[in-house]
Amino acid sequence: MTVRQRRYSKEELARRGQELYESGIRQQVEAGNEGKIVAIDIETGDFEVSDDTLVASDRLLERNPDAQTWFIRIGHRGVHRFGWHGLTAKA
Repeated sequence: MTVRQRRYSKEELARRGQELYESGIRQQVEAGNEGKIVAIDIETGDFEVSDDTLVASDRLLERNPDAQTWFIRIGHRGVHRFGWHGLTAKA
């Protein structure tokens, strides 16, 4: 198994990923894909869309095994949700 090395700080990874998403990827993927995951290689601009982060990542890594991957959920600020968001408790 190959260990991939991160070449960017978390801040730089996020900045470049967000910039790529906003500058062109968003327009290509937004319609009809609300809630899906976009995996973006911040060095090449290649991307994959899927319902699942692992699937999107695997597809991107098949094309570019050395991808520096950043993720975004279409239509949301965060990729994952934590806690009881959306669940109702019964008394």
